Amino acid sequence: MSEVHFNPVGWFEIPAPDLATSQQFYQAILQIEFSILEMPPYRMAMFPCDHAIPGCGGALVAGPDTEPASSGTTVYFHATDCAAVIGRVAAAGGTVLMEKTSIGEHGFIGMFLDPAGNKLGVHSMQ
Repeated sequence: MSEVHFNPVGWFEIPAPDLATSQQFYQAILQIEFSILEMPPYRMAMFPCDHAIPGCGGALVAGPDTEPASSGTTVYFHATDCAAVIGRVAAAGGTVLMEKTSIGEHGFIGMFLDPAGNKLGVHSMQ
């Protein structure tokens, strides 16, 4: 097995049956803007991404076979302070599952459900 010298995750997709509602939610909690990409039969709202720097890109996706999930794989968003992001979740239409919680030397996390029912997390070092 070869040694990995980079972040092996390259892309993620979050099911969004109502793309406009999901886009508004994530814009509100993460304070970001999306770009729209049409790939019939799918429509995507792409998270900001610079492929020249480490990290992973992703999108909200509406189309056939896109089912929201509250179990299984969990995507965590990076934040300067996850409490600020979690603090905006309820007002934006989501449900807070876990307030900012220490994970020891690895920082802090918070968990939420988006309006579509997807479970996601937020991570910060402070």
